[in-house]
Amino acid sequence: MFLDDSACNLASINLLKFVDEDGNFDVEGFKHACRIFFISQEILVDFSSYPTRKIVQNSHDYRPLGLGYANLGTLLMVNSIPYDSEEGYAVAGALTAILCGEAYRTSAEMAAVKGPFSSFDKNREPMLHVMSKHRDAAYRISPDVCPPHLLKAAQQTWDDAVEMGRQYGYRNAQATVLAPTGTIGLLMECDTTGVEPEFALVKFKKLAGGGYFKIINQSVPRALKKLGYTDEEIDDIVTYVQGTSSLIGSSHINNVSLKQKSLTDEEIGQIEATLPSVFELAHGFNAYTVGEEGMARLGFGPEQYNAPDFDFS
Repeated sequence: MFLDDSACNLASINLLKFVDEDGNFDVEGFKHACRIFFISQEILVDFSSYPTRKIVQNSHDYRPLGLGYANLGTLLMVNSIPYDSEEGYAVAGALTAILCGEAYRTSAEMAAVKGPFSSFDKNREPMLHVMSKHRDAAYRISPDVCPPHLLKAAQQTWDDAVEMGRQYGYRNAQATVLAPTGTIGLLMECDTTGVEPEFALVKFKKLAGGGYFKIINQSVPRALKKLGYTDEEIDDIVTYVQGTSSLIGSSHINNVSLKQKSLTDEEIGQIEATLPSVFELAHGFNAYTVGEEGMARLGFGPEQYNAPDFDFS
């Protein structure tokens, strides 16, 4: 919870961009990205437009920012770490501590040059107390399950952030926000959003202008390889998960079985063309694809195929 009548510009960093093929996380690269992003966001405070005078005043007095990350669920998945596990909690905690600590360390660095936010002095002791609690939390991350390099970086970053804050203050009263990244995550090539786990390996996203498009998790092969599956096994699993959006090669519903139900080649072709855009197979079989004459030939009347629960099969 922050101040009423305030606003911050948001930025999210794709965590997976700092993971190599062996699963190693580039801590220094991540810290550098946090620093560059945070400085850029700070610059934007004075160039941004705000909807009310009070928001303008608070935004300049407190200079809140919202640096965050995305794709945590994918990072854990490609490293074979269960999301709901002690190791998962530790990795998430360390990465979040590095993000937040580096943001406040950078804020203190800027305060040394530009001065702290205008209301820092009257909030000095409470804010430094909160910063110390953040540092204490970094030292409570379990060393038994957290990768040592992440734990060390989290603790060192917060040591620096607190020490520099005591010396120079902070340029920003708020530094980080873990936003959902539901839309920008697509542009960032994220398979999961914000801090959330993957809720489905195949998803359909509704577009603001109407319609849907299919989103398939692109990190599944990498995760399966980490688990020791062979390339052939990975191909089979991925094909099963994604589906083929085609009747070709299907063991039960295919061109032969549909012709036995009196469908013509043209009607089957129309169904085939529809499949890539439907949610499930049954949605490809209706009067719009087969046609009313085809439905009548198959023995279905309008009262049947227009019913919401109509199932061609």
